[in-house]
Amino acid sequence: MSKRFEAIIRVTLLVGTLTLSAACMAPDRPVLERDARSLALIDQLAHGPLRARLEACRDLPLRSSSFSIAHRGAPLRYPEHTRESYLAAARMGAGVIECDVTFTADRALVCRHAQCDLATTTNILETELAARCSEGFTPAVFDEATGDRVRAASARCCTSDLTVEEFKSLSGRHDRHDRDATSVKEWLRAQAEAVVPGYPDQGELMTHAESIDLFQRLGVAMAPELKVPEVEMPFEGDYSRQDYAQALLDAYLEAGVPADRVTFQAFSKDDILYWLAAAPEFGKRAAWGTEADPRLAPPSMAEFEAIRASGIRRLAPPLPRLLELDAEGEIVASAYARHARDADLELIPWTLERSGVIRAGRVEGRSNDFYLGPILSALESEGDIYRILQALHEEVGASAVFSDWPGTTTYYANCVGLP
Repeated sequence: MSKRFEAIIRVTLLVGTLTLSAACMAPDRPVLERDARSLALIDQLAHGPLRARLEACRDLPLRSSSFSIAHRGAPLRYPEHTRESYLAAARMGAGVIECDVTFTADRALVCRHAQCDLATTTNILETELAARCSEGFTPAVFDEATGDRVRAASARCCTSDLTVEEFKSLSGRHDRHDRDATSVKEWLRAQAEAVVPGYPDQGELMTHAESIDLFQRLGVAMAPELKVPEVEMPFEGDYSRQDYAQALLDAYLEAGVPADRVTFQAFSKDDILYWLAAAPEFGKRAAWGTEADPRLAPPSMAEFEAIRASGIRRLAPPLPRLLELDAEGEIVASAYARHARDADLELIPWTLERSGVIRAGRVEGRSNDFYLGPILSALESEGDIYRILQALHEEVGASAVFSDWPGTTTYYANCVGLP
């Protein structure tokens, strides 16, 4: 065989190997599906310019949008932080998906909304691992004379009670429980009642590393939130809060994820400042989750300017901090939103479609609601979710919105031309 022919073969094999490697590394992008809910909400919206605009988009091709952030996946109808929930969010066109991050006994990072929520979001109480819970199931106690509950049922099961292998053996469930339960069966009944026909009642739990791999293959950006530890830190005497924050950062560095594909989140300002110092390219994209109580007075302009001067560029406030009603009952930006915008801070609010069914100024029969409180009286139906999105986009200037059902947010973003 001639040297020239050998060289041709080597080059051909090399090109084939590179092509195969590229194919293996290419995102496994899902086929986007316009969900029935996003369309049904339009039918409930009052007739007017917004409804007409949304109706005109019904047949437009669906594309992924970075304006649409999947909050815990798609937990309105899928068990949160499960593979099934994440895949559903990607199919709905969420351009960004969140993994709330906490840690196990062997310090593996995993996706859970809270470190100690396993009793309400998994099947742990039905397994032998229930014996490992920090606090086992305690039944509710009622006054024999009046029937009033004097002590609610409770259980506390933490990711840090288990190894990562034990954590992975559990199944994710809807985040529900019955505070009046007198048995584990009654406690878990609420999980079953939360299942919508046609949707799964359980799902596969995910480690943080698995979420990174999945999100890369899906071609979506990532919004991990470093959850506040619910155990004493340093954990076991030597795992500090900074070790925890660094572990989150290391996971993306080791996986080769570019900084522009990641938005770290934390409710501790110290965590944000740590990332700004340790890895500025990641830190400057991080979002600081600000105080949740909408009754608090908004920070002054000087305070917002000091936030920006510290290096923080993004804030993640709850919806009620950003929206209010004007004298005519229209949804407008709050003083908090106006001040933050004037300080050149980016706003990423949470969480849409988490409040329940809206009917004539009430949410499932309640006259108050955390997420919609300041604007609830102006809402007539669930279709007004689109009015909220319009206000967040046009009045507040939000760069993205967290939602429990990202299909609605994606539809709005597609219709008004947001990336």
